[in-house]
Amino acid sequence: MRWKGRQKSSHVEDRRGRGGGGGFRRTGGRLSIGGIILIVIFSFIIGENPLTLLQQVGGGAPVAAPQTQAPAGARPDDELAEFVSVVLKETEDVWVKIFREELGMNYRKPTLVLYDRQVRSACGMGSSATGPFYCPADEKMYIDLSFYGELKNRFGAPGDFAMAYVVAHEVAHHVQNLLDITDQVDAQRGRISRTQYNNLSVRLELQADFFSGVWAHHTQKKNLLEAGDIEEALRAAQAIGDDRMQMQAQGYVVPESFTHGTSEQRMRWFKKGFQTGDVRQGDTFGAKNL
Repeated sequence: MRWKGRQKSSHVEDRRGRGGGGGFRRTGGRLSIGGIILIVIFSFIIGENPLTLLQQVGGGAPVAAPQTQAPAGARPDDELAEFVSVVLKETEDVWVKIFREELGMNYRKPTLVLYDRQVRSACGMGSSATGPFYCPADEKMYIDLSFYGELKNRFGAPGDFAMAYVVAHEVAHHVQNLLDITDQVDAQRGRISRTQYNNLSVRLELQADFFSGVWAHHTQKKNLLEAGDIEEALRAAQAIGDDRMQMQAQGYVVPESFTHGTSEQRMRWFKKGFQTGDVRQGDTFGAKNL
């Protein structure tokens, strides 16, 4: 992606080097990193949001994160921080235009929080073990930049546009929040079976992949994409499919517990958004075949 010298977003909150403010605690001591990883793996098996389980184990009510300034001194990941800030600005430009011209709405820009290891959000505690996430309660996205290394080394999805896809996907969840899609899905929790709710969760995630593709479509029209960028995004989408993640974690898959969609589904919906660039074609909830 051609990003050098482009404008950065002003909606970035840099908490790197500040810590998360207390870690994951429970009665009798601190939850270890190993315990966090086990909870994340277990969440994939039962189809639960990892943040929800971590909050339940950690105890306590959601706490709003304190505002902090960027730490002094250069860091090895500063260039990556600049890159994701540029990507965020590009998402702002695209979604402001789409909301105004196609949806007749004003786009409220989200905040991107950069952190190390663990972080407090209005949705509870998060950590690098859970990966990037969006919190609708404070309209902020949380990313530990070490996830870039995870994409490359653990998931086999290298390249800067793989990380751009991750940012665009979390922004897409913000778009869903602004359109009240997230609330409509959340309202079904406890009213329908877990399998049925997991199906809604899959449709929500696949729509976010579609919206990510819509963003990539409009970014390409600005001549910012380079050869291989879309392939990098598709590899990232493939790497974090439920079927592949479960196979890696436990050696078998449980389709009824899927909450994000298969690798094939994630790639297909991203590609559809990229090819059409039309938000109206992203109704995953009405689709008979995902």
